[in-house]
This record gives sequence, structure tokens and C-alpha cells, in this order.
Amino acid sequence: MASTLATAQDAGIAGRLEKALGSLRAVKADFVQELRRTEAGPAEIAKGTFYVKKPGRFRWDYTQPPQLIVCDGDRLWLYDPELEQATVKKVREALAQTPAMILSGESKVADHYTVRGGGVVGGLEMAILTPRQSDGDFREVRIGLSGEEVRRLEFVDRLNQRTTVDLSHIERNPTLKDALFTFTPPAGVDVIGAR
Repeated sequence: MASTLATAQDAGIAGRLEKALGSLRAVKADFVQELRRTEAGPAEIAKGTFYVKKPGRFRWDYTQPPQLIVCDGDRLWLYDPELEQATVKKVREALAQTPAMILSGESKVADHYTVRGGGVVGGLEMAILTPRQSDGDFREVRIGLSGEEVRRLEFVDRLNQRTTVDLSHIERNPTLKDALFTFTPPAGVDVIGAR
């Protein structure tokens, strides 16, 4: 009986997660990102605004510390203005089997993850995603839902480092111009990778 109940709960959260993600064509939100390299260690905090436009485009504007991650659906740019350096990679090489593909709508969650319920944490219904292939960088992804709105993302990598991203000021399906998802390195910036 308990296994049937767990399966029904898992199917329920999986369905709600797919519905929440499926109804998004675009999203804009502020974020606070916390990285813990060890459970007891200090957290590294970053803040900014992120944008997603399906299919496959996203932009993370970090204000503290300044950094930019932009994906136009074909190329992924990582720009560090303090280092005056930009790295560019093909999306398929850089993002295959990563949590970034979840929000950008490149594929259905169930295609790449096993989904199970994680209870309610901090008022959010948690979905726990385990990659179907074990060769990726992440061993677990947790997504916190409030109704049909994604409010928290948690990633645990192969080194047990935990990144938590809390979202606020969420705008569902805003009009976002394609130019927002393009990047041209400023003059004098070192570019690593093939454009």
C-alpha cells in the first residue's frame, strides 16, 4: 500500500512540475544564489536577474559578483568582466544533461530525470529529480513549486556541492526580445573557444 501511495505522489508532483514548466514560454525573475562547497562551510552568495525564452534561450545577469551567462540556443557564453574573459561553447556540448535544460524547455523533464516527491520544505512542494544517466555533473536537482510557479532550484553536484537559487519578482510569459539572448564580447576581451 505504501509503495502505491508513494508512486501516486511521485506521479502527482511529476505532473504538476511538467504542467508548471510546460505553461512557461518565457520567464523573468530576480535570484539569490547560494553555493555551499561543504555542509558546514560558508556560503558563497550571488545575486542578479535571469531570463528564459523557449526554446533553449536564457540569460543570467549576475550583479554581485558581476558575471554574465547567455545562451542563444546554439552557443553558450560565460563572460567575466573582472577577468576580461569570455568563454563560448556549443550548447549541446555544454548543457547536455544539465539543469539549465529544464527551464529552457529543450526537452521534457521525464526524458532525462526520474521524478519523485520531496515533501513540503519552507512552504514549497519539492520535486526531486535524479538524472537517468549517471555521467553528468549533477547527481540531484530539487525544484520547489508554489502552485504552478517555480520558486526554488537546488542542484547537488558530483562533489556534493549544493547550489540553491531562490527566485523572486517572477514574471511569467513576459515579452522578451531575442537580442537579450545574444552576446558580443567587448573590445579587448579574451575569448576562449570557437565562436
